[in-house]
Amino acid sequence: MTKVFIIDDHELILEGIYSLLKDEKDLEWLGSAKTPEELMLFLKNKRPDVLLMDINLPQKNGMDLCLEIKKLYPAIHIIGLSTSDQASVIRKMLDNGASGYLLKDALKNEILEAIQTVLKGKIYVNHSVAEVLKKKNVNDSLPLLTKREKQVLELIAEGLTNQQIADKLFLDVTTINSHRKNMLTKYNLNNIASLIKFALTNNLI
Repeated sequence: MTKVFIIDDHELILEGIYSLLKDEKDLEWLGSAKTPEELMLFLKNKRPDVLLMDINLPQKNGMDLCLEIKKLYPAIHIIGLSTSDQASVIRKMLDNGASGYLLKDALKNEILEAIQTVLKGKIYVNHSVAEVLKKKNVNDSLPLLTKREKQVLELIAEGLTNQQIADKLFLDVTTINSHRKNMLTKYNLNNIASLIKFALTNNLI
């Protein structure tokens, strides 16, 4: 019997996937969590064989959470769940230890196939995700920086403070803060240091 657990902060997703899997004879539904904190508390007492994990979570993104859980509980097979088909997000999730990646509009047979595949120690991505990963240039699927965002990021990389950047670009400091937050959200990153590294690695600046 394969034990399955899901973390997602959207009730409709939780209910939808539960309704798809609840009657499967070979699956045992262990339940769900809406936050990383709830998940970590659950894992102290029980271990699923397969963990379906939302990428965009409150408190911490799924990519970082995936890495954390694989270090603590390496036997758990994690399948990323997302609406994003960006190669950078998919690769980061897989690099952080996920065994599979599903889009949230996946059909029942895809979810079951993903679970069966990762239990065999293999990586699962469906056809559309596989096509994205085949692209040689990851930048093709990355969201682009706006002209202003690029200016701000280049100045951040030079070591300027928000106030110095605001003065240089004749903008309000709150606008600079807004650009910083937007860029972090755009690339699913947690801090400016990781944003600069990501931008340099992917030739965004």
